[in-house]
Amino acid sequence: MSSPLLEVDHINSYYGDSHILFDVSLEVNKNEVVALLGRNGAGKTTTLNTLIGFVRPRSGRVVFDGTLTHNLQPHAIAQLGLQLVPEGRRIFGNLSVEENLVLAGLTAKNRWPLERAWEIFPRLRERRRSPGTDLSGGEQQMLAIARALVRQPKVLLLDEPFEGLAPIIVRDLLATCRALAEGGQTILIVEQNTTAAMTLADRAYILNNGHIVDALSAQSLRAHPELLHTHLGV
Repeated sequence: MSSPLLEVDHINSYYGDSHILFDVSLEVNKNEVVALLGRNGAGKTTTLNTLIGFVRPRSGRVVFDGTLTHNLQPHAIAQLGLQLVPEGRRIFGNLSVEENLVLAGLTAKNRWPLERAWEIFPRLRERRRSPGTDLSGGEQQMLAIARALVRQPKVLLLDEPFEGLAPIIVRDLLATCRALAEGGQTILIVEQNTTAAMTLADRAYILNNGHIVDALSAQSLRAHPELLHTHLGV
C-alpha cells in the first residue's frame, strides 16, 4: 500500500502558552477528500495553520509527499504543493481578479494557464478586470480558490469555504469542488456546514478540544447522523 500524500503524526501545537492541539494524527491519501469537523474553537484552523507552517508544532511531525515539513517556512511548504485557502479569503482588494491570479502563479513551478481558471469559474472571467473589493462574497471565495488552484497544488486546504455565503452560492461552489475532486484534486476541508462537507468528503476526522475523537467514512456518517450529533451537537 502506498504511503499517504499528507501524514500528520502526533502533533502538539501551541499559541503562546496555550496548548491547542494534543497529539493530533491524520492522513490524507492522493485523490481523496477528507473533512475535518468540530465545534468552534476545536482546533481545526490551528491544524491547517500547522500544516502550512504558520504555526510550528512543538512535537510530532508532518510528512508531505515524502518530505518532513513541520520545521519548514510557509513559502517552502507552498512550493512543495500545499495550498491554503484561508478563512476570510485574504485576496488583494486593490488588485483586479486577473492580477490576483497572475500574482499567485508567479512563483509556482507548474502554474495553470488563466484559461483553465476561467473554465472552472466563468464568473471570474466576467469580472477579470474588477478589483477584489468590488466582488461579492461568493465571487471573492471563487477567487480565493482559483488563486490556490493556479499553483497546481498537490493538496488543497480549504478553511470554512462556505462560511457566510448564500445557499445558492454554496451549492455552486460545492459542485465546483466536487468536479475538482472527481478530476483528481486532493482536498482537506474544514467546514462548519457539516451537511455540505459530507456531500464532498470520502472520510472525516472529528476534532474536539484539540483532540481527534473519531475517524469515520463519509458513508458511515451519512448512515449514522447521530454520531455527528454526539460530537458536534448538530
